[in-house]
Amino acid sequence: MDVFDRLAPFIQDFIYQNKWEELRGNQVAACEIIFDSDDNLLLSSGTASGKTEAAFLPVLTELFNKPASSVGVIYISPLKALINDQFKRMEQLLPDSRIPVTKWHGDASRAQKNKLVKNPEGILQITPESLESLVTNKRGACLSMFSDLRFVIIDEVHYFMRDERGIQLLCVLERLKKLTGVNPRRIGLSATLGDVSLAQNWLNTGTGRDCAAPVANEGKKRVRLYVERFVNYADKRDLVEENEGGNAVGAGSGDIGDREHYEYLFRQTLDKKTIIFANSREEIEFIMANLREIALRNKAPDVYRVHHGNVSALLRESTEDEMKSADEKIVTGATVTLELGIDIGSLDQAVQVGAPLNVSSFAQRLGRCGRRGQIPQLLFTFVESIKINSADILGPINWEFLRTVAIIELYMKARWMEPIPPQNHAYNLLYHQTMSYLKSSGEISPAMLAQDILSLGCFKNISKEDYKHLLSHMIGIEQLQRTERGGLIIGREGEKIVNSHKFLTVFIAPEYLLVKDENRTIGTVDKIYPAGTRFALAGMTWETIDVNAKSKVIFVKRVPGISVVDWDVDFTSELHTVLVRKIRSVLLSDDEYPYLSERCKERMAEIQYIARNSGILDNLVTPLSDKKYAVFPWAGTRQLVTLNYALRHRKIKSKLPWNTCVYLEVVFDGSKDELEGIIYDILGSDIDLYALPLPDKIQIAGKYNEFVPPELLRKQFIEDYLDFDGLKAARRLG
Repeated sequence: MDVFDRLAPFIQDFIYQNKWEELRGNQVAACEIIFDSDDNLLLSSGTASGKTEAAFLPVLTELFNKPASSVGVIYISPLKALINDQFKRMEQLLPDSRIPVTKWHGDASRAQKNKLVKNPEGILQITPESLESLVTNKRGACLSMFSDLRFVIIDEVHYFMRDERGIQLLCVLERLKKLTGVNPRRIGLSATLGDVSLAQNWLNTGTGRDCAAPVANEGKKRVRLYVERFVNYADKRDLVEENEGGNAVGAGSGDIGDREHYEYLFRQTLDKKTIIFANSREEIEFIMANLREIALRNKAPDVYRVHHGNVSALLRESTEDEMKSADEKIVTGATVTLELGIDIGSLDQAVQVGAPLNVSSFAQRLGRCGRRGQIPQLLFTFVESIKINSADILGPINWEFLRTVAIIELYMKARWMEPIPPQNHAYNLLYHQTMSYLKSSGEISPAMLAQDILSLGCFKNISKEDYKHLLSHMIGIEQLQRTERGGLIIGREGEKIVNSHKFLTVFIAPEYLLVKDENRTIGTVDKIYPAGTRFALAGMTWETIDVNAKSKVIFVKRVPGISVVDWDVDFTSELHTVLVRKIRSVLLSDDEYPYLSERCKERMAEIQYIARNSGILDNLVTPLSDKKYAVFPWAGTRQLVTLNYALRHRKIKSKLPWNTCVYLEVVFDGSKDELEGIIYDILGSDIDLYALPLPDKIQIAGKYNEFVPPELLRKQFIEDYLDFDGLKAARRLG
């Protein structure tokens, strides 16, 4: 029987009404797997390739043919905005199905939530935090709500795999399975995956099932790419702040390169629906403010919007709605918030200012354009500050520019993306799940607690000894308390944590102040701007009228002109060895890169000349000055950090000049050959990573680290971050 004929009648009607000519390959494959097997399912394909429909068409058919006696499907998304977006799509699909859909997050209707608790049915759309709240605080309700749960659909799988929220989600799903005795099938949706097998293993965690991952033949897609650069010439008299790649950030508007850049962006985005991506909120605010000013001078319409996590939800949703409109040619500046699959309709192009954070980010941003039959078009721009007197021979090399070319080459020619780094010792999540479990279950014996928590798939690499150490520490700091019967309950200090409205979030969120224009919320900032101070937010300039420090509210009025804003925490990235080695091959290669502008081609030739004559491509150690050396093992960030501490163990001063630097800077009294000999000796030895001189407070950043013993945080850093084997392997490649 044809797959179409097996679909529920209301779905067949939907397909006819929307004039689909045929089902796509991934949709047919998904239907066959859901109908004819008991496997989990992973759907990985480009944005707007019909993944959501591929998941829901067979799932809804199964629910229609055999209605569940409880909620039948849980759809899990990392963003409330994605849930709201999918809710609208489900409403279009479900009117004749008798399958209700309910949103469940902080902004959703309480009446609808109560209705679902009393009469659980249909589809529940929820975030990991809200699902954990249900499992923790409404155990009794969960028994009836999910007693016949058939499917769990997880959207944006790649995002969860790289984030601590992914560990939280898998733990909560396993706890729900233990609570209800029901083992629903899981369906994962993702637009960007490198190693599909890693995602299959992740999705299978705790289910005991196999995972099917049908390969959809999407064909070879045409892509339009173009890279352009602009230059600020500066010497020591000019005060220009630079990021690690030599790009100017927040430079004065008088700099000719910046002015040319903004004028260029204005022309390139005129009457084109565009997302402009940058890697910091400060930069995107400044870019969009300048574009708005240029539009004002040219009497062009104000189509410029800003979309990032500190802009209010209302303004972000308004921007999304404007971008969906076919009539509006909106230009939106964004950070990572528009990488995920919120439906914003067809885009004419995307623009990336500076280098993408990594290959995965590039793939995600490329996927935002080229929807509905369009050829994806992505423009890259750089503003370089060229100093007349460079500090050393490597000073004129723009590593961010090289990284961009390497990222493009890796993805476009090899479809390579970074694998997921290990998270085998997430002790902060172990703390969180322990507290959440105890809040849900009440008093429990240490042995039973260890059995239930350590049996969760995410904690399979954590030993009983480590967990016992964590529990003892938690008792000592009154997060836990022993009862007279020898059981464990939440302690006096722990009650403050679990009863906070912030307890369910496992990601670090700074303390923010609300910014209000009368009663309208504009967004948030992380510092007080006193009365009379001007700052940027949501692409506009504001002046503080008053500050209510107690309520954490800044009252503002809108004023003309351009201003700046800064946040203490922004996005960070690390480089994988494959990407670093691709940078080296770009420097060695004479290949043509047709997407580079003439100015970029000239810059590439100049950088290649400098690199080839500096010795960095052939030598492990390159002198920079009398006692300063650059060490180039051409390895990733984690491997470089490992070598950095190994050198310090030998009493040699070493540092990574910036987070995404591809070399170490070493101060050494001896010769180049002596330093090389020491490094080769290190690479040929068996290092005890636990003996390295790591800083006392070394740790992988994580919420709740303050409740974890320092020894365990150190162990997590050594086991999950340092990579000596990877360093040796990179060096063996030459």
